[in-house]
Amino acid sequence: MKRYGLFGKNSQDFLTYGGRILVHDNRAEMEFLFPGCPVRELPQDIPPDQTLPIEHHPDLSSVSFPLRREDFR
Repeated sequence: MKRYGLFGKNSQDFLTYGGRILVHDNRAEMEFLFPGCPVRELPQDIPPDQTLPIEHHPDLSSVSFPLRREDFR
């Protein structure tokens, strides 16, 4: 399964929370939630314990996955 992460324009690295790379398995959903932030596929050699699915980020606790775009109008 492919994993996607937010890529920092300034840092030129994947964005993290608590030292873990923020990831999601749906690129389109990630681009919808974070417009203007580049989304890139994570290299497969990054182990799952070094990642944090965005649905577990505390600021996204009110968001249901899979996304229903009509909930954002």
